[in-house]
Amino acid sequence: MTLPTALIPGAALALLLAAPFAAPVLAQDTAAPAAEAAEEDDDDAEEEGAADAGVHEAAGKFDFGFAGVLARDNRVDLAPLTLASGQPVASSEYTIKSGGYYRIDITADGSQELALSGGDFFRSVWVNEIVIEDIEIRPMGVHSIEFDAGGTASVSFIAIVPGRYTLSVPGSSGDTLQAVFNIQ
Repeated sequence: MTLPTALIPGAALALLLAAPFAAPVLAQDTAAPAAEAAEEDDDDAEEEGAADAGVHEAAGKFDFGFAGVLARDNRVDLAPLTLASGQPVASSEYTIKSGGYYRIDITADGSQELALSGGDFFRSVWVNEIVIEDIEIRPMGVHSIEFDAGGTASVSFIAIVPGRYTLSVPGSSGDTLQAVFNIQ
């Protein structure tokens, strides 16, 4: 028996086994053009051209440029937070958008050892980096930031989960010792 004649029974068996699975695929292929014809979109020609070229592009809604959402042009600097003995942490509430890229400076004057805690806030955002004296930290998660001495920490983040969140001084109960973030 030669090699081609030995392969023929195997190929015939493969065709027989594949036949029940080919019918649903063929049915989907014939139903797809009918479903597309039923839809009336203004951009059908663009979709057909992209499908013919093998490119699937989500254009128009997110035109962030080469660096994406984390480009410096997309970042919004928020009013800074202040950690000082007897002073309010924030001047007012923050209203930010889900999907927006933000940076906020947290400045401590060193008058007292103070921290800002807010696990719920940090779980509702994606922290890009925390910068302290030109040292960039890219954390997997944050619960609080504590200042033992005076200094500034810059936190850049992307807001993700809509809701109302607070960063507050641990152990405090006053409204002035917290910063409220409303993510829309």
